[in-house]
Amino acid sequence: MGIEAIYPKKSLSRPSPDHKVYPYLLRNRKAREVNEVWSTDITYIRMKHGWLYLVAIMDWMSRFILSWELSTTLEVDFCIRALKRALAIGTPEIFNSDQGSQFTSLAFLRCLEERGIQISMDGRGRAMDNAFTERLWRSLKYEEVYINDYETVRDAKEGIKRYISFYNRERPHQSLGYRTPAEVYFAEKEQSGKVDLKYDKILSD
Repeated sequence: MGIEAIYPKKSLSRPSPDHKVYPYLLRNRKAREVNEVWSTDITYIRMKHGWLYLVAIMDWMSRFILSWELSTTLEVDFCIRALKRALAIGTPEIFNSDQGSQFTSLAFLRCLEERGIQISMDGRGRAMDNAFTERLWRSLKYEEVYINDYETVRDAKEGIKRYISFYNRERPHQSLGYRTPAEVYFAEKEQSGKVDLKYDKILSD
């Protein structure tokens, strides 16, 4: 009869039909500079009634979250908005994603190709190829999402915004010498002379 429960479906990383497959460029590679490697991913955000989709873009070396967007659908637009906001801060050498339809769409890939950015994609079924973003999702959900029953999209956006600000600016990481992602990202940018003073406004919009 076509009746089914309402719950988040699997296969967020289902590719677009006939999409171009890019190789995974990061095996055994450790990013040594900011803006050397960025990665992105999409996850489900539970609400009291329904679900949202969250995309984030992270700098691998510093773990700094450059941008993020929420959406009520899995259309590519919210991923492109997040990408353009991140590219207003810097430009990576390599951009890594899974093979989901959002990241293999021509519109998304065009934004990267126009900047001369190398495109890297996880192997099918290999979530740990994007391990840093997977750790972010785990922390976000256990420390913010699961302990808050968001009533509205606005509630979810405010809670996630607050958590990402905390993650970027207040939470020290052992792997970063107990510095925060923001400390590492902007210290490296200052040393390279590539500081963009617009980042605070971009990130808080």
